[in-house]
Amino acid sequence: MSSAMPNICVLISGNGSNLQAIIDAVAAGKIHGKIACVISNRPDAYGLERAENAGIPAICLDHKAFEDRDSYDAALMETLDSYAPDCVVLAGFMRILTADFVDHYLGKLLNIHPSLLPKYKGLNTHQRAIDNGDEEHGLSVHFVTPELDGGPVIIQCKVPVFSDDDAGTLAQRVQEQERHIYPLVVHWFCGGRLTMNNNKAVLDGNVLPEGGYAND
Repeated sequence: MSSAMPNICVLISGNGSNLQAIIDAVAAGKIHGKIACVISNRPDAYGLERAENAGIPAICLDHKAFEDRDSYDAALMETLDSYAPDCVVLAGFMRILTADFVDHYLGKLLNIHPSLLPKYKGLNTHQRAIDNGDEEHGLSVHFVTPELDGGPVIIQCKVPVFSDDDAGTLAQRVQEQERHIYPLVVHWFCGGRLTMNNNKAVLDGNVLPEGGYAND
């Protein structure tokens, strides 16, 4: 990564609340980097408007215009590489990425997942936590590897599950924490403090445990 401002590229599919948190953190000087572009696979993603409002190139690369996953990911890589990304942030990007794509950006590809990994990989995590009677739930930020939601965890944040929760109220509680945690991780990465070595997350030279930083 260059000592100049690292280029951050953000991939979205929807509202872009985590994108907004990162935009705000960059504007406040809390992240040593610049958002080079925002790309959505859906033309109706509100996050594109958030990017435009911040003066960031907002690109729609509609997956429906491509025959298959491989051709889409190849076009996505070509678009991303034109912005020379140092960090690629998945912020609610609702597509499973090909191994070729992941390998191309290995070590600089971040994702946030709404569960305490390795629990509840995939979708519907909040309802699954409720259905299983969990007393705590949360989120994980992790490096992306070819295994779905299986890359090394960087940090987790726990929230309580209350008896009267439904998937919506629990999701809201998790999302409130996401908006604090994700910019912090991007800050670490762009500052050169966070790397991935031998499929492990490393912060300030220390290999992080399976549950990530400061996991109790």
